[in-house]
Amino acid sequence: MKTVVIKRALHKGLPRLFVLFDYDAELISLIKQIKGAAWSNTRKCWYVEDKEENIQELLKVFKGIAWVDYSRLKDKLPEEVAKEKEATPEEIQKGLYELKIWMQHKRYSDSTIKTYLDAAKSFLMFIQPKPMNEADNSDMVRYVNEYILKNHLSFAYQNQVVNACKLFFREVIKSKLNVDKLERPRGQHKLPNVLSKEEVASILNAHSNVKHCTMLSLIYACGLRRSELINLKPADIDSKRGILVIRQSKGCKDRIIPISEKVINMLREYYKMYRPIEWLFEGQTKGEPYSEHSLQSVLKQALEKAVIKKPVSLHWLRHSYATHLLEAGTDLRYIQELLGHKYSKTTEIYTHVSTKSLKNIKSPFDDL
Repeated sequence: MKTVVIKRALHKGLPRLFVLFDYDAELISLIKQIKGAAWSNTRKCWYVEDKEENIQELLKVFKGIAWVDYSRLKDKLPEEVAKEKEATPEEIQKGLYELKIWMQHKRYSDSTIKTYLDAAKSFLMFIQPKPMNEADNSDMVRYVNEYILKNHLSFAYQNQVVNACKLFFREVIKSKLNVDKLERPRGQHKLPNVLSKEEVASILNAHSNVKHCTMLSLIYACGLRRSELINLKPADIDSKRGILVIRQSKGCKDRIIPISEKVINMLREYYKMYRPIEWLFEGQTKGEPYSEHSLQSVLKQALEKAVIKKPVSLHWLRHSYATHLLEAGTDLRYIQELLGHKYSKTTEIYTHVSTKSLKNIKSPFDDL
């Protein structure tokens, strides 16, 4: 299927929706149907006025003709980023920069650095105009009650803020805040979401597009995280040994995963068709990795085609892989290695969703 990308940008000082696609007479005729659509000679693409009705109109005219990637609409304009930076007090900007340098020195991943900086900034902006070095534990209690609970934010987010503040006040600021006494929220015991094999099959078979089908299949076939799939390179596939090498994943760990001949044949078909250069799965531009938002959109389309109403995420496929392995009799220790879990307790959660043993339990109701 053809691909269309929608993103926001300023054009002649005004916000516009830019519509990017390879030259195609049918797509050009469709975008001309939208009122105010025009061609930009400088950017070499079509654009329309940035308003909600135009977004809906674009989705409508391209429906069934092209796959529309609108994930870039969430990106902030450079001007918005600049204004946000100006609104952040210089003291906080400097402190966050020092935290960033410290985390880079300790080789934290880029995603963890971004998460911690955003979390620390949230707390520091909340206690303004109180100076950072005067922050104490009562400020965190107030922040949790008046910001996190009030806005119904998750346990995970609260944990991220605590982790970020522990680092910030221990490594950057010497303040009254006692990081050792910062309380985490009580742990949640949520079960992983698991799909049946029939549901997985219908999702993986939904796409006719070879690339889309291969990406979703590889996530389930190898229990991959979203980031692990996107960071794969052609050299990570060893077809002779029948293994897939995951490099520097979560926790900076490498691991190997066995892949079947069925998966290898699927990858060969995909490779012959797309000939990726650097990354195994590349985006619209050769040499650039596929975006996480686009991958989520691929799953969303598959769910629509398979008529599955559950709020399935890509991680559900990883959970389903682990659970189906366990139900097939695979030792929990091997599943831990395949998933790249540091602690066995993390893997043990799948014993609570496996139905293999539960099916042997007879309810006393049946004997009444």
